[in-house]
Amino acid sequence: MTSSPNRLLGAVFGAVYLLVGLAGFAVTSGVGFAGTEGANLLVFAVNPLHNVIHLAIGAALLLAATRSVSAARSVNTTVGAVYLLVGVVGLFLVGSAANIIALNGADNVLHLASALILLGAGLGAEKSAERRPVTA
Repeated sequence: MTSSPNRLLGAVFGAVYLLVGLAGFAVTSGVGFAGTEGANLLVFAVNPLHNVIHLAIGAALLLAATRSVSAARSVNTTVGAVYLLVGVVGLFLVGSAANIIALNGADNVLHLASALILLGAGLGAEKSAERRPVTA
């Protein structure tokens, strides 16, 4: 698995997002979805819905990383694109009633950074390996 940048990155990001999702439940005291108010996990705002999303993304990344290079690449690209969208849209949601997953400025920075890393790997990491000529 470590021979593929996409599989390695998916496994690492998947494990981190799973741990963050679980840690989020410790600070939000449960799994109720009634409120959108966030609690702080370090500098990041989380609420139960945000925690569930972290668990789902972490599981998808980790599962794809264990399947194949193609699966890892596809999921890294998809999650990266979604995080790019969430990072940009999140800039407009902070402080509004539409902010149902308790985003804050630190979340937006993290989502945009995650997007760049995942998209970079998903769209380019394996291409350089595919183009290398085979020498006998």
